[in-house]
Amino acid sequence: MSATTRRPRPGETHGKDYWFLSDEEFDRRVRAGEFVEHAEYSGRRYGTLRSELETRGSAGRAVLLEIEVQGARQIRKAMPDTLQVFIAPPSREALRARLVGRGTDDPEQIEARLQTAERELAAQDEFSRVVVNDRLEDAVSELEEIVRERMAACREARERRVDCKE
Repeated sequence: MSATTRRPRPGETHGKDYWFLSDEEFDRRVRAGEFVEHAEYSGRRYGTLRSELETRGSAGRAVLLEIEVQGARQIRKAMPDTLQVFIAPPSREALRARLVGRGTDDPEQIEARLQTAERELAAQDEFSRVVVNDRLEDAVSELEEIVRERMAACREARERRVDCKE
């Protein structure tokens, strides 16, 4: 679960959907080294708490992080053997329609998110795989298959007593 400095959206709960933190608390945790990655996105900060990642990873389960490009770069540097998948919108127009249809951001925030998305789309070649989220069900199925393939490859690698790599 990620931490963020943004306000909860309707229906979101602290400790369930995100850890909603003040700027001061976020800063304190950054200084204390509690984040495995953190970044600013559209004027708000987001990060993955090291404790959350360790709790899930120590159980031998696959850990899926939904993070932006800055965070992915930090993870890649800290954990070079991770599988990174870029989730892309089918088009810029579809992304705009989704952001407007969500009804949670004002026009200025939507424009800021679209500008950020433009920069991030230019970085998709940095990722191992790209999944286009045209139809949610298809994108989820493709991502599940990628994770299954990776888990199988890692099981095989462990049996051969070698590191799990792409």
